[in-house]
Amino acid sequence: MSRLFEALERLPPQREILRCNGRSDDVAALLEGSARLATGLAALGVGAGDRVALWLPNIPAWLECFLACARLGAIAVSVNTRFRAHEVSDIVGRSGARVLVVWPGFNGIDFGDILAGVAPEVLAALDHIVAYGEDEVTPVALHGVGVTAYADCRTQLPHPGRGDDTARCVIFTTSGTTRAPKFVCHVQGTVADHAADVAAALDLAAPGTRVLQALPMCGVFGFTQALSALVAGAPVDLLPVFDAATAASMVRERAITHMHGVDDMIAAMLAARSEPQPFPSLRLFGYAAFNPALEDIVAEADARGVTLCGLYGMSECHALYAMQPPRLDSAERRKGGGRPLSPRAAVRVRDPESGVLLGPGQPGEIEVSGPSLMLEYYDNPAATAEALGNDGYLRTGDLGYLEDDGRFCYLARMGDVLRLGGFLVSPLEIEAVIDEHVDVAASQVVALSIDGRLRPVAFVLPAAGAVPAAEAIVAWCRERLAGYKVPARVFTLEAFPTTASANGTKIQKARLRAMAESLCAAAAD
Repeated sequence: MSRLFEALERLPPQREILRCNGRSDDVAALLEGSARLATGLAALGVGAGDRVALWLPNIPAWLECFLACARLGAIAVSVNTRFRAHEVSDIVGRSGARVLVVWPGFNGIDFGDILAGVAPEVLAALDHIVAYGEDEVTPVALHGVGVTAYADCRTQLPHPGRGDDTARCVIFTTSGTTRAPKFVCHVQGTVADHAADVAAALDLAAPGTRVLQALPMCGVFGFTQALSALVAGAPVDLLPVFDAATAASMVRERAITHMHGVDDMIAAMLAARSEPQPFPSLRLFGYAAFNPALEDIVAEADARGVTLCGLYGMSECHALYAMQPPRLDSAERRKGGGRPLSPRAAVRVRDPESGVLLGPGQPGEIEVSGPSLMLEYYDNPAATAEALGNDGYLRTGDLGYLEDDGRFCYLARMGDVLRLGGFLVSPLEIEAVIDEHVDVAASQVVALSIDGRLRPVAFVLPAAGAVPAAEAIVAWCRERLAGYKVPARVFTLEAFPTTASANGTKIQKARLRAMAESLCAAAAD
């Protein structure tokens, strides 16, 4: 991370770099704050290789914590503020985090109550909780774990560390097609290099550039956007919780030039403003298409003066790995994929059955290379070896094809991964929770567009002598999963539709999706 610190140190110290809830932080404040926090974390016993879980929203403290960990050679473990006890217990426990940084009263959420549901052995393994707060009283302890006020950690003398580009620095969770999320781990050099490549490709150092950070930094999409702005010295307006009307007003009032998000976000922002051209300052909105109901959003945005460009990325190779060029027409810009933003990146497509590399227009598995690739799936060498080839390419598990002009197009996941709430979610993760219910023998989960957004729909087989109640299963999931993972509908079946193959009997996911569409339509009538 030394290169990121060097980039920040070259900027004028008084330049505004972050703005949140009316408070402005300059470059000097960010650098000094992270250095002081690093000393405070070191006093709590955090050192090189130790994991620090960040359970924070989009506030300056998130970036300050990340940079403080980098100074120490520690690993920041990203935790979504929407996660509940079941998920937090898994991520904090399996990562072996020694310290958990949390804002106990953020957005009216009782994080202390959520922590009460975390497995006792996970809490016992934590050395300390650091509680961020704004005019809040910091508890002495939470569920037996000692608590230190975030502000008290920042009263120390600045730590001189500037990071080590070969050191592991951040872990993101990705569901893939596994029962439990895998831990994608990047090193400091990878993070800094990719941020610099994105900043250069998007010309973020240009005069007047200003970025709206509406995507959560706990995800690689938001994280990459934030760091690319920092390395370019572009001021970032942080939005702790996305609200379309607020975001739309901020774009106009703060003269935002760059923003990234998903199709639902830009659709809601456009709907929040009545002006024919609502965002005259906005030069670029890089977007991910998650909602099939919004397939015309690029053309609709064009009509109102907003340029949307399709993207490609994943935790394993960072977000903003590729983007469709803004000069293309709307039909091309709406495609996922594009041209890699790093001049050192390359993309190829391979036939998953024959192993033969394919030419333009032939669909197969997308493989990517470049300086942004992960180091490993943390503590999972088998999964790492399966994903990373010996020739420097990552097997993405995504279906796509090459374009004639050097771009590539993403089509879909090779497996059955769901995209819910802007996040990639394995159905196995939701099914594992449903299967723990006493009335359920087995479950299957698919995604369906309900009320304009993708939602999970569950099918369950009843346990012996049980009659599963949809309401009870939904309530069970709501207590254990983030809201976007909670099934919108639950249907009981006597058996799952299956098909026989040479590799065994397989459940017909496509048939289940068709059944979900039919049953949901009937329920709506």
